[in-house]
Amino acid sequence: MTERAISLEQAAHLEQATNLEQIDGVEVEPHEASPELEDLAEWHRIELLCLCLLSAAEGPSDDLLSELKRAQSKVNQVRASTYWHALPLTRDPSMSAQEIALTQDIIACVFAPHVLPRVGWLYQDLQSDKTPAPSEALILSVLAIPDALLHLTRKVIARLEAAGYIKRDQATPFSPLFPDRLLLSGLMKWSLDEAAPPGSYSVKRRARWDELILPSAQKAMLREYLYWIQQKHRVVGEWGGQATGGPVALFAGPSGTGKTMAASVLAKELNWPLFRVDLAALVSKYVGETEKNIGQLFDATHGRKIILQFDEVDALMGKRGELREAKDRYANMEVSYLLARIEEHEGPCVLTTNLRSQIDKAFCRRFQMVVEFPRPGVEQRVTLWKQLLPPRAPLAPDLDFVILAKAINFTGGQIRNAALHAAYLAAANHSEIGWQCIAVAVHRELAKEQSQVSLSQMGVLAQYLGQALD
Repeated sequence: MTERAISLEQAAHLEQATNLEQIDGVEVEPHEASPELEDLAEWHRIELLCLCLLSAAEGPSDDLLSELKRAQSKVNQVRASTYWHALPLTRDPSMSAQEIALTQDIIACVFAPHVLPRVGWLYQDLQSDKTPAPSEALILSVLAIPDALLHLTRKVIARLEAAGYIKRDQATPFSPLFPDRLLLSGLMKWSLDEAAPPGSYSVKRRARWDELILPSAQKAMLREYLYWIQQKHRVVGEWGGQATGGPVALFAGPSGTGKTMAASVLAKELNWPLFRVDLAALVSKYVGETEKNIGQLFDATHGRKIILQFDEVDALMGKRGELREAKDRYANMEVSYLLARIEEHEGPCVLTTNLRSQIDKAFCRRFQMVVEFPRPGVEQRVTLWKQLLPPRAPLAPDLDFVILAKAINFTGGQIRNAALHAAYLAAANHSEIGWQCIAVAVHRELAKEQSQVSLSQMGVLAQYLGQALD
């Protein structure tokens, strides 16, 4: 081994120097760095330790060792004044200084490839399974932890797992360790708006109250639902009211009546992201997998200010029948687990259904609010047609929205589709949006649900079809 090579003991000495003011008896002056570089010091140090481990055979260069010393000095400053204060586990006064330093080091190893992705490539080079996430065995090697601290290291990892800071599929020394995404994002001050929890996707639209065409009674109920969210600190914290999860609301009504738009209005009012949960992605035919997927969804949303929307919940919360087969018992267990997690979740959950009659009445007591979304009346359909046709599109002067609203009993979703279809027809023909464009668009919309559309269904619009459909 060359004179520049380091032993495991020397590497351990370098590691222990992380929380010392001196390294090898020499005062280390912090080098000038921008705030961005200071933020990366913690993760850059892990990168340098990996490079030292990779070059252990021939010995790391003097430049590499010098850079590691500077990085360790900078880490001392970072840990004394930055994001580590957001981690209560690393500020526990009952822990020894050695245990706190080890806890910080292990968190840094697990988080590093997500903050500084090139560290993941080094982890792949250091592990036979080419995983960019570190295992317990790799962390022991990277940090050069001596056998005397092996028990303490495993104790720290177990504590981090119990606190939800890190996760792994199996409690083995070679199972990859992953950070909690919420904790990592909060620690690094990353935006969580686009970070969809597992099994969900982001709803981008943010609708306004004036876009939501509903009877005043339903709008009042939606505002009352907001009170459950906005005034919780007062009712529970100041007045001593009973703490509940959620709140949970059931939005029931035919497709296209505004259930998702209502959820987006709530999200805009709160300035929170809205995520729609894909139940098909959560439900699995394998025993125990559904509960695992549901658990991952709610674990990823813990502590986040978001709204979760579950669509077509009647598929899961239908009336329960007799237990004739083992699969029936497991299905009931899955529903019970989902409801339990929804009730325990500290955040709003909106459940939607097209078939309220199919919802087991035993579940209704779990909801803080049930809002019925009716089909729009004539006045509401007039407003919807005016609102959903492109505002700057040219309209034929003889187009009468009252006649149109009375002729076709569409939901808001159907009106939106027909209005846009009519606009595209007019644009293609370089014409105004008139009765013929509207008639063809309405016919196309009706044809989605039935193979044959009779002229009688078109009402007064039938006269405008003419040759348009030939």
